[in-house]
Amino acid sequence: MPRRTSLLTTALVALATLLTAPLTETANATVTGSDVTDAIGKRGIAWAPCEEEPSVECGTLAVPIDWSRPGGPTVNLVLARRKATDPSARIGSLLTNPGGPGNSGVNDILRPSGFSEEIQRRFDIVSYDPRGVARSGSVTCSASVYNQMPYPVMTSQADYVKWVAFDRRLRADCRRLTGPLYDHIDSVNVARDMDAIRAALGEDKLTSYGVSYGTLAQQMYAELFPNRIRAMILDSNMDHSLDVKAFQVTEAATVQDSFDEFVAWCERDDECVLHGRDVRALWRGLLRKADRGELRWPGDGRVVSAHNLLWLGVIMNEAPAWRQEAKVLRALDGGPVPDDMPGPPGNGPVDGKFAELPTAILCEDWNLSLRGYDEYAEVMRASNAVAPDMRYNPMPMGDMPICQGHPVNNPQHRLRYKGSAPLLVTTSMHDPDTPYVWSANVARQLGPKATLLTYEGWGHGVYGMTECTTAAMDDYLLSLTVPAKGTRCPAEEPQG
Repeated sequence: MPRRTSLLTTALVALATLLTAPLTETANATVTGSDVTDAIGKRGIAWAPCEEEPSVECGTLAVPIDWSRPGGPTVNLVLARRKATDPSARIGSLLTNPGGPGNSGVNDILRPSGFSEEIQRRFDIVSYDPRGVARSGSVTCSASVYNQMPYPVMTSQADYVKWVAFDRRLRADCRRLTGPLYDHIDSVNVARDMDAIRAALGEDKLTSYGVSYGTLAQQMYAELFPNRIRAMILDSNMDHSLDVKAFQVTEAATVQDSFDEFVAWCERDDECVLHGRDVRALWRGLLRKADRGELRWPGDGRVVSAHNLLWLGVIMNEAPAWRQEAKVLRALDGGPVPDDMPGPPGNGPVDGKFAELPTAILCEDWNLSLRGYDEYAEVMRASNAVAPDMRYNPMPMGDMPICQGHPVNNPQHRLRYKGSAPLLVTTSMHDPDTPYVWSANVARQLGPKATLLTYEGWGHGVYGMTECTTAAMDDYLLSLTVPAKGTRCPAEEPQG
């Protein structure tokens, strides 16, 4: 990757003045923080063709590992951009925030763009690997330690004690290999990085699109830099106001809802290869077989745990990919193996010397610690009660044991947005990852400047889902025209 350009003289002066003023979370700190990110951003980005895709430009921006010490050690954020196809009509840069935690925004830009032709014509589309992810100093652990991870579902106090002891070893190992960045990977730090990127791109105000976990950094940006926003789309939101039980129970309810929608589709559509069968009975039979350790993945032979089997209810409903989901379940039940059979779902041991742990980002953003097994069991019982088929959502429930005792830099709180720019919050009614209620709550917390756009259909991330959702979001990005309050886009039956 190209080196960053040398510091501009004006940035040096501004930064030297600020080195003696530590950042705080007071009202005055928002101004101070803006000055610091401006100074850092003015270092600039040296763009050059990406090695993987020369039609895309790549670059780096050095930002402080610890934003309270802007003159301290830095981490190089790796960025990528596709320039506006019509420079004469260019509005500015559109910064996109990837989901995860742990998804690579650079990889998103290297692939063909999912934005409409008009957005590609009018904006430079830019993304980045957030700190702690992929090329930007990924959280790295020894595979030998990572692969000792206990089974994610606890059944006793002894399991809880085992997890707490393992977490101490894992954190120490990951911190040793990752370095000081490990302690500064929460979404508040990412929000400050976003403002430095804005400044480095030469934009007075930020235009951004974020999806899933990327919305959390945007929410933190709205709190920290409310007057630096031109336009912000928050697609399929995290709700950072929820305690550990509410977090897990709403996740369980939403993945059960998506499974219910899959079953309903299979009952009404004769293109479902399980049409006419009792899909719920088949699914529960597969789970019981997995509980006994007897379920093997077709064409692969690996044993699939019940926890990992639950991942099918998440990943197959994100698009959604109902036709493939039905074929996969039929294959698991002894039927023919389809040509598009995916690999085994879920997580497991890794090969090689190192493993990445993006879950550490969640652990710094969310207090998921429990007092002991009894509290864990109560959270699990409440999740099971709202998810009779799915039991729980395996993504956050599997992450929660890893976060026990982890320091939290950005604990849950209700959002506080004081800006004047209109914000657009979007979501689908049937999202297996981020519940509809989360985005509705976020829109309420952001206040009267936020508008909620509802897609009445299925899937995770609604940009590009239908002509209605895309047109509304494009109008906002292009002309700052927000949909009327209460706007809903009708569901369109998935074709893939």
